[in-house]
Amino acid sequence: MSGARTGRAVVLEEFGRPLSLREFAIPPAPDGGMIVACGHGGICGTDLHLCQGHLAIPTPLVLGHEGLGVVRELGAGTHQDATGAELAPGDTVMWASSIACGVCPPCRLHREPTLCENRRTYGVNRSLDDGPELAGSWADHIVLHPGTTVVKAAEGVDPLAAMSLACAGPTVVHALYERRPVRLGEVVVVQGSGPVGLAAAAFAQLAGAAKVILVGGPAERLESAARAGIGDVHLDIAGADDPERVLAEVRAATGGAGADLVIECAGVPAAVAQGLTLARRGGSYLVIGQYTDAGDTLINPHQIVHRQLDVIGSWAFTGAHLVEYVRLLPALAARFDLASLVTSFPLERHADALAAVADGSVMKAVLTS
Repeated sequence: MSGARTGRAVVLEEFGRPLSLREFAIPPAPDGGMIVACGHGGICGTDLHLCQGHLAIPTPLVLGHEGLGVVRELGAGTHQDATGAELAPGDTVMWASSIACGVCPPCRLHREPTLCENRRTYGVNRSLDDGPELAGSWADHIVLHPGTTVVKAAEGVDPLAAMSLACAGPTVVHALYERRPVRLGEVVVVQGSGPVGLAAAAFAQLAGAAKVILVGGPAERLESAARAGIGDVHLDIAGADDPERVLAEVRAATGGAGADLVIECAGVPAAVAQGLTLARRGGSYLVIGQYTDAGDTLINPHQIVHRQLDVIGSWAFTGAHLVEYVRLLPALAARFDLASLVTSFPLERHADALAAVADGSVMKAVLTS
């Protein structure tokens, strides 16, 4: 590999403390892996929780589990992406955040690699001590290990459009492909207007939903979604003085009986009790948003039984779901203004980017290098 042999990366040293920008040596590409110049590293809501210690992860580590970049060097034995397409230095690629072990009971017996007991995830559980240090996408280079699902980026799609839903998109592909698909002509309610909610709404529209009702907030996020063409009805519950009135508006927008499918993407435990009341009798409630344990909430189980609901959870995604996301990106980008959802920050401004995600002033922050 020619050029720079060192790379900069944003490091979580201690929970609840400011992050640091450090320099590391770029090692040779590992056999079966590669070195990628990270042009774009997305900030996910989960990253906020990681910084505060809400998930048990090792520190110090380079953060960032979603990215897009250019191949700098291929390791021995690496010739193709996940689809079988030839790979070469200079190719633009995306990569899955996790590698499943393939041998634990969920991988080997239950056909559920998202539930792998030994998942290794870039930017989440690959500490500096494990080496190589450049194992997160909040960096100008990342070392991708053997077994990583790598796929060439969609041709003709703006990298910012691809990054708008880089983690949320594959997560929703898993939910809507494996767990509970959207059926033609259904009325769908999506709770939450962050990237996961917007991904769910956009995919529901692509899948042929008759109407997609997006309920969330703050109002600026709903306005951004509407400008991008995502969702048919947009209702602000986050800023409402009377949430029950907004829930009544949601039910009215479904036609009165409730939605065929309600998708929870808010990540707020209290939203679950509300969401159960928004589905029609015989409908489905798909829970995607509760990735981090934000605590308990009260629900009325009668709502599940009386409505005879299918209540389904969906956790994370695999490399196969990333491949489907990249395959769908041209259709998504043609229909929705995805790039408008993204605000870029250079690596040096990582603190500003995190603050903007935390206060909701941006829809999607992406670090660039």
